[in-house]
Amino acid sequence: MNYYQVGKIVNTHGIKGEVRVQAITDFPEKRFVPGATVYAFQKGKDPVALTVKSHRKHKQFDLLSFEGMEDINLVEPLKQADLKIAEDQQDDLADGEYYYHQIVGLNVVDLDGNSIGKVKEIMESGANDVWVIQRAGKKDLLIPAIKDVVKDVQIENHQVIIDMLDGLDD
Repeated sequence: MNYYQVGKIVNTHGIKGEVRVQAITDFPEKRFVPGATVYAFQKGKDPVALTVKSHRKHKQFDLLSFEGMEDINLVEPLKQADLKIAEDQQDDLADGEYYYHQIVGLNVVDLDGNSIGKVKEIMESGANDVWVIQRAGKKDLLIPAIKDVVKDVQIENHQVIIDMLDGLDD
């Protein structure tokens, strides 16, 4: 079964078993709803299924607690664990919407078909996401994920077509 990352436990919070999570999902309110199952992945260990007991926002983090783990001593070993969901937990998206894992790794070409690089990562910003494009022999290119720049996402062809507007590559 495939798993997809939705967050990372960066620390504990308080003594009642809450953990601080850096969300890596556009849907934290859905992924971390009480009753939802997430899987904690740690190096060298089997994944651990966790049921979300509570979720709240605190500054730039999501604070979670898990059923049966209401003590700091129980969640302390989970620090730095990746939180993932199973493939069958993903929802179908509308046309033109994509999960991060579908975009990262795609080849990026301009309108003329010239290769620019590969999508290395996606950063969330206030107004829109920013795609980090890894280029050979050049520094990474940051492009806003807006309709004026991203013209076509072709998952089946493993590529993204962008319009290199003036000022994007300065």
